[in-house]
Amino acid sequence: MSVLRIGNASGFYGDRFTAWREMLDGGELDVLTGDYLAELTMLILGRDRMRDPSLGYAKTFLRQAEGVLGTALERGVTLVTNAGGLNPAGLADAIRSLGDRLGLQVRVGYVEGDALQRPDALTANAYLGAFGIAACLDAGADVVVTGRVTDASLAVGPAIARFGWTRDDLDALAGATVAGHLIECGAQVTGGNFSFFTELPDGGHRPGFPIAELHPDGSSVLTKHPGTGGAVTVETVTAQLLYEVGGPDYLGPDVVTRLDTVRLEQEGPDRVRVSGVRGTPPPDTLKVGVNNLGGFRNSMTFVLCGLDIPAKAALVRGQIEESVGTEGLEFTLARTDHPDTGDTEAASALLHVHLRDGDKSRAGRAFSAAAVELALASYPGCTLTTLPGDATPYGVFTADTIAQDEVEHVAVLPSGERVPIAPPTVTGGLQGAPVQHEALRGGPSLQATRRGPLGELAGARSGDKGGDANLGVWARTDATWPWLRDWLTVERLAGLLPETAALTVERYELPNLRAVNFVIRGLLGQGVAASTRFDPQAKALGELLRSRVVDLPTEVPA
Repeated sequence: MSVLRIGNASGFYGDRFTAWREMLDGGELDVLTGDYLAELTMLILGRDRMRDPSLGYAKTFLRQAEGVLGTALERGVTLVTNAGGLNPAGLADAIRSLGDRLGLQVRVGYVEGDALQRPDALTANAYLGAFGIAACLDAGADVVVTGRVTDASLAVGPAIARFGWTRDDLDALAGATVAGHLIECGAQVTGGNFSFFTELPDGGHRPGFPIAELHPDGSSVLTKHPGTGGAVTVETVTAQLLYEVGGPDYLGPDVVTRLDTVRLEQEGPDRVRVSGVRGTPPPDTLKVGVNNLGGFRNSMTFVLCGLDIPAKAALVRGQIEESVGTEGLEFTLARTDHPDTGDTEAASALLHVHLRDGDKSRAGRAFSAAAVELALASYPGCTLTTLPGDATPYGVFTADTIAQDEVEHVAVLPSGERVPIAPPTVTGGLQGAPVQHEALRGGPSLQATRRGPLGELAGARSGDKGGDANLGVWARTDATWPWLRDWLTVERLAGLLPETAALTVERYELPNLRAVNFVIRGLLGQGVAASTRFDPQAKALGELLRSRVVDLPTEVPA
C-alpha cells in the first residue's frame, strides 16, 4: 500500500481511557500508537519501581489492551506504545500473559537500551530513535513496546518498516517526524486546547483522536475518523506543530527536522496536507532525561478578604518566617480580589505559602501546623483553604546528552532474538539561530490603531521542556503576519509578560506557519515536579499573552 494510516490513542499517562476502542472501531487503521511518557511520568514510574521492581511501566495500557487486543489482531492493526517506561521487558511479558489469558496468539517485540546506569539518579534515560521499533515490526510483531524513545518515533518506526527507508532518507524521516509530532499529543491536533475552540463544530466538547496518512516520500495528511468531534484545520495543526519546540532545527536521534520548511494546506474537510519537510543529519548525541528526588515540599493557602490586602500578606509572612525560619519559603500573593463587591470570594485574594526542604519533618507538620496556629492570632478574617498535612517528596528534572555510539539500542524481536541497532554513521550540526527583528519591514502601518486583546488576531500554544517554557504564536491570516512578525519582539514580550523580563528568551520565526516561537529559559525552575508556579507547565502562558490588551492595527480586521 502507498499510504500508511497511523492513529494515536493516547497523548499522556491518564488520557481518555476509551480512545483505544474508539480508534479501532472508528475506521480503517494500519497502526495505532499510544504515547504515555513525559518528564513527570518518568518520575512517577521511578517511584513506582522503588516500591516494586517489577513495575515501572504504565499500568493503564494493560487495562486498555485487555479490551482491544483481540480486535487489533483480528483487523491487522499493529499497536506501538512507549508505555514500557522504565520496564519495557516487564510490560512485554505482561502483554504476552494477557494474550494467553484471552486465548490470543500475540507476537510482542520491545525496545530497550535507553536506561542509563547513573547511581546518583532516580531515572536516567536516553531518547532513542525509531529504527528499533522498525526492526520489531519487520520481524512480525503485533505489539511493540518501548521505553524512552522520542515521541515522534512511535510513528516514524512503522513508516521505516513499511516504506523501507534507510538512515539516508533524511527528508522522508523528517516528514514522518513532523507527522509523529503532530499526532503524539492526541486530541491537541484535532481541536483540543485550541485558542479558537468556540469556532469548532462541536465547540471543543469531545475532539476525536488524530490519524496521519503517511506517504512513501514522508509527506502526510492529518485527519480523524468521520463523525468524531473537533476539527482538523491548518490552524489546529499549526497549534500542535508549535507545541514544545524550539528553533527551526527540531533535533531527533535519526534526523534534524527543519520546521521552517513545513508547508500546510487544507486539502478538504478535516484533512490537512503536510509537505515540503526537509531533514539534515542528526546530532552525534542523544538527549538524556534525568530525574532525581529533590527533597520535600508542603503548601498552605491563606484567604485575605477586603481591605489592606498587602498588609495582611506581610503580617502572615512575618509570622510564618518567625515560626519556621526563612530558608526554603516562598510566598505568592494572587490578587484575585475585586473592590466593593458583596461576594466574599470575589473580595478575596489568595496568599500561597510554599516550603521546600530536604528535612521532611520541617516541611511537614511543623510547617503546616505553624500556619494553622495563626487562625486566631493573625489578620482579621483569617482563614485557610487547606488542613494541616504532611510533606510530600518532589522531583527535579535535568537534561544532558550522551554520544549516540555509547548507547546500546536493542530491538528484542518476538522470537526473543536481540538485534543491536547501530547509531547513525553520518551526523551533523545545527543550522538555526535565534532571530531578532526590532524594526518594521513593510508590515501594516501602526499610525492607526485600536485597543483590543492580542488574541483577536493571533493564536498561541505553550508548554514545558524541563525548566524552560515554549510559547508559539501564530497569525490567523496572511494580512496579519507581517504585523505580528515585526511587532512581537522579545522586548515587547517582556512588557506583556513581566515574569519573562529577567530571563533569557530566544525568538525564532517560522514564516511558512506565520508564527514566531519563544523559548523562555528557566521560567519553570527545576521542572514541573519541583515547581510552585501557579501554572507549573506553562500551559496557560499562551492564553495569558492573548488576553493582553494592546494597540492592534486598524488595517487588519479581527
